[in-house]
Amino acid sequence: MRARTASVLLLILLVTASVAHAQFDPKKVCRVEEGRLIFTLDLRWSASQRREISRMFDLDSALLSGAFALKPTINDSGKIWKTRRLDAQRIELSMEPRKSAGREDSKEKIFLLDDKWIKKNSAPDRESVTYGVNRLTRNTIVQLSGGWMRFFLPGQKNAKKVFLSGSFNAWSTLQTPMQPCDSGWTVSLNLKEGKYFYRFVIDGKWVNDSYNKLREDNNQQGYNNIFFCYNYKFVLNGFPGAHQVFVAGTFNQWKEKELRMIRFHGNWLLPLYLREGTYAYKFIVDGQWITDPANKVTRPDGRGHENSFLGIGDTLFFTLKGFPKAEKVVVSGNFNDWNKEELSMNKTHGGWQLPYVLAMGSYEYKFIVDGKWITDPANPYTVGEGDVINSYLVVKPDYWFRLEQHSDADKAIVSGSFNNWSTTGYRMELRQGTWWFPVFLKPGKYTYKFIVDNKWIRDPSNELWEENEYGTGNSVLWIEP
Repeated sequence: MRARTASVLLLILLVTASVAHAQFDPKKVCRVEEGRLIFTLDLRWSASQRREISRMFDLDSALLSGAFALKPTINDSGKIWKTRRLDAQRIELSMEPRKSAGREDSKEKIFLLDDKWIKKNSAPDRESVTYGVNRLTRNTIVQLSGGWMRFFLPGQKNAKKVFLSGSFNAWSTLQTPMQPCDSGWTVSLNLKEGKYFYRFVIDGKWVNDSYNKLREDNNQQGYNNIFFCYNYKFVLNGFPGAHQVFVAGTFNQWKEKELRMIRFHGNWLLPLYLREGTYAYKFIVDGQWITDPANKVTRPDGRGHENSFLGIGDTLFFTLKGFPKAEKVVVSGNFNDWNKEELSMNKTHGGWQLPYVLAMGSYEYKFIVDGKWITDPANPYTVGEGDVINSYLVVKPDYWFRLEQHSDADKAIVSGSFNNWSTTGYRMELRQGTWWFPVFLKPGKYTYKFIVDNKWIRDPSNELWEENEYGTGNSVLWIEP
C-alpha cells in the first residue's frame, strides 16, 4: 500500500470523528467520494448548529464561515477547499487534492485510502433511467450468466497496480483490484440489474474506459463511464431476409431508429436493461411496424392500432368489485398517460380485474365504468380535492407516515417537501386509532408536517426537526439509500 500523507490521515480522522449528539448524522453531513472529502451543509442551520458541526468534525471556524459566505475557494493552512451551491438550502464543501508542481495531469491524481471502514452501497441506479444499452467499441465489459460482469482493461502492461472503482463499490479506490492477464487487466463482479458508473485507477491515477461511448460528466472536470447490467432480451424469430430490424416502445418514447437489433442464427436479438414496469412495444422490420408474433398480449392504443405488451417485475391486480351490468371497465392512470382505451379490465365472478406490473413508486389512477370516471371504492388513499380526486397507489412503499393521539380528528393530511406542501393530499387512513399513509421516496432529506382538522402540527413522535420561516418548525425525515 502506498504511504499516506498527513492530510490523508486527517481525512480518516475527520470522517470517523465521534458523535456526541444525535442531532446530526455524520453519514449525511460528511462522505468520501472518489478520494475527496465532502461536506453537505445547510444554510438554515443556526449559529449553535454550525458550532456543533465545527466541533463534531474538528473544522476550523474560519473555514466554515467562508463556506457559509459562499466563498468559491478557501485556503485553510495550505489545504484548498471548494464550495458550490447545491440548491436554495444546501451547499457542498470539498477538500481538493494538492497538485504536484509542474505536473499538468495532477488533477487526475488521487489519494489511495484504506476505506474498508466505509459502508459500501452496491445498489444500482434504477430511478434515473427506464432502459439502457451498452455502447462499447471493444468488449471491455461482458455480461456472463448469473449476474456476473467481466471487466477488461486492455494493455497497461507497465502498470504496477490497477483497481476498478465505481458506484457498485461506493467508489472505493482499493477494494476491487484487477488481476494482470496476457493482454491487460481483468476482474469479475456479481451485480444486480441496473445502471452503474465506473473508472479505472491505474497507479493512483483516474483513467476512463476509452472503448466505452457511454459517459456522464462528474462535476470534477472529467467524466465517469456508464454501463448497464441487463435483465431482458427482445427476440424476433424469423425474418432472415430482413436488412434492418429495430424495437421501439413506451420505454424509449417510440424512437424508431434508436434500438437496432442484432442478427443471430437467422433471428433478431437485443439484450438490454429495462426498469420494472409495463411497456407497450413493436418491432420495425425494414420500415414496417409489427406486433410481436410470439407475444399474445396485445392491447389497443386508443388510435385504432394494437401494441404488444410486456411486464418486468411483480404483478399486481387492479380489482373493482360489483358493476355486473357494466359493458366495459377500464383502468387509467399517470402510469399510462391516462389512456382511456388501453387497459380494459376482465370481467370476473364478483366484478372486474386486470393484472399489471408497475415499478416501485407512487401512482394516481381511476376506473372508467361505461365512460364514467370513478375512484377505487376499496382504496382509502386519495389525492386532490373537489372534482379532481384520484385514487393513490404505492408499489413497495419504503416509508409509512404515522400519527397517533388524534383518533378523534375528522381528517388528517401529511404534507411536505415531497409533495410541494400540498394542503389537499395526502389524506391519511385511520386504523385502530392511528393515522397512516404510505409513500415511496428516493434517498435524501425531507421536511413535513401533519394537517389535523386544518391545523398544522409537527410529528409528535419525531424528535428531529428544524426551524422554518414561520417560526413553527418542520419535522425532518431522512430516507437511507
